[in-house]
Amino acid sequence: MAWLPRLTRAQMRIVQLAVSFGLLFILFHAVDGAEAMRILRRADLGLLALAWLIMGLQTVLSAVRWKLIAFKLGQRFTWKTAVSEYYLSQFINQSLPGGMIGDAGRAYRARHHAGLVKAGQAVFFERAAQQAGIFFFFLAAFIITTILPGGLSWPLWLNSIVTPAVLISLGLPVVFWLGWQLPGPQKRALDSMWQAVIASMLKGKALPVQVVLSLLTALCNIGAFYLCALATGTELPMAATFGLVPLILFMMLVPVTVSGWGVREGVAAALFPITGATASAGLAASIAFGLVFLAAVLPGVIAILKRKH
Repeated sequence: MAWLPRLTRAQMRIVQLAVSFGLLFILFHAVDGAEAMRILRRADLGLLALAWLIMGLQTVLSAVRWKLIAFKLGQRFTWKTAVSEYYLSQFINQSLPGGMIGDAGRAYRARHHAGLVKAGQAVFFERAAQQAGIFFFFLAAFIITTILPGGLSWPLWLNSIVTPAVLISLGLPVVFWLGWQLPGPQKRALDSMWQAVIASMLKGKALPVQVVLSLLTALCNIGAFYLCALATGTELPMAATFGLVPLILFMMLVPVTVSGWGVREGVAAALFPITGATASAGLAASIAFGLVFLAAVLPGVIAILKRKH
């Protein structure tokens, strides 16, 4: 819109930082932040360490998935490079506003063998596969708990948000199919992308391998959050773990803050009371997960130092 001020990239990052801090400030005053801090101080360090190890495993498995996809698209780099680059991109994603700057850099640095388009496709497909794995567990939990009583009671306000979102997500293939029916550059672009999807993820043995990797990385993310909740005193039921935790994790994709900080905590504080826990417990669990995630991507600093050297 013409009346909106145009912000530079640096100004946008400042805005995102301000939004993160602003949301956290509001949450601390709205849901008893002092109690959340007391919960965090009593956290089980052993469980947090286990969550840290699981998040590290998630990063390595994601790097494996990226390398396999990239190889099918004509890119050639070693397993060591894949893991190092993935840690670097994760560290940047967690440190800078937007949540995707590290992925963009990873694609740019991997462009040499097959070009920037193929490198970008490999990164995009890999990230999409990760979210698809988390969505699969959420969808299964949502359907089962909706059909079978006693697992998880979805309040009306949440159901009115989740149900349309699920229907829209399931309708995306129809949108892409309609795009294919239109002549012109968009059809050629979709054809090119679909051929790349087939070559990198659906052809031969690639599909079962990618499915397993996506489900494993999704379980790592969901399991790490469960452990952070357990470490801070909340034992989430299985239905809540697979039904509500993915909704909290999806908030990390919202590009209005730094790696979802603030938004993720707000959603956790809103959803935890559904399980019988307090909003303060949700805030504490989400902060613990965010800190564990930051600690898990610290090896990315080594990659930065090596590049400077």
